[in-house]
Amino acid sequence: MKKRLLLSAISLIAIGNTYAAKEFLNVSYDPTREFYQEYNKSFGQFWKSKTGQDVEFKQSHGGSGKQARSVVDGLQADVVTLALANDIDEIVNAGLIEKGWQKEFPNNSAPYTSTVVFLVRKGNPKGIKDWNDLVKPGVEIITPNPKTGGAPRWIYLSAWGYALKQPGGNDAKARELVKKIYKNVKVLDSGARGSLTTFADRGIGDVLLSWENEAILATSGPDKDKYQIVYPSISILAEPSVAIVDKVVDKDGNRNLAKGYLNYLYSPVGQDLAAKYNFRPRDTKAAAKYAAKFPKIKLFTIDQVFGGWAKAQKVHFANGGVYDQFTAEK
Repeated sequence: MKKRLLLSAISLIAIGNTYAAKEFLNVSYDPTREFYQEYNKSFGQFWKSKTGQDVEFKQSHGGSGKQARSVVDGLQADVVTLALANDIDEIVNAGLIEKGWQKEFPNNSAPYTSTVVFLVRKGNPKGIKDWNDLVKPGVEIITPNPKTGGAPRWIYLSAWGYALKQPGGNDAKARELVKKIYKNVKVLDSGARGSLTTFADRGIGDVLLSWENEAILATSGPDKDKYQIVYPSISILAEPSVAIVDKVVDKDGNRNLAKGYLNYLYSPVGQDLAAKYNFRPRDTKAAAKYAAKFPKIKLFTIDQVFGGWAKAQKVHFANGGVYDQFTAEK
């Protein structure tokens, strides 16, 4: 009798292990919290219907650069969905993600895009229309820190690229414009969501330099009548990137789950959810469906203007780079 009871208990443990939910961690950047909350529910139902497997999804959010360093330092991410490719390359350099990760998924493993816009107080009392207006005396700017987040690096490079593309534009003029912009920064938060909180909830600043999706969020929420979006004459095509953390998924047995999770971002459901949460979908049908939500704007890519992220990071944001140089001159 005791032997039969022992065998029954072992059988129950085995069954419990068979049906135990798999844990799965997505380490992401600041403005994707709400998007991945709904995305995880949708994908979880899809995955359950296909495999019978339950998944316990976990999320981590913060400044993109800081998040990448957390993974390098041991945070056990199954996938990373970060603000820019260079942050994923930092994880590659640590030996946790295999080289060639951008070829694993479509569009260089960037399933949706965004850009940089200005969020101003209703009525735009400071008359801010373009990047050169940000250097006017008395304009108080809220933006995150390029040393800790991905959005602020896109913002910085947007301003630099604008200056380069003006008549007679060159690196010296771009440096002067961007330096003056950062002299007008009132609060330098560590990430994009923190800057939105400073601007909207704390009421500080005349203009927030923002992800488009964060600006749309502010103008569609309960305080939507307090703000308006200004689209500059030119901005950058921001391409948030995704990757499987190979060392982790091979250890915890989540590789197939990770592949399914990131592939689902490219599905019609995933693209619809991206648009719902104010990211520009890659799929042409989805882009046409949501065209009214995303105004056309002249965009340049980081490859076109800066020769790619590796070069931009080294020149502008590495220790002792251009950003450090002119902030030290304040």
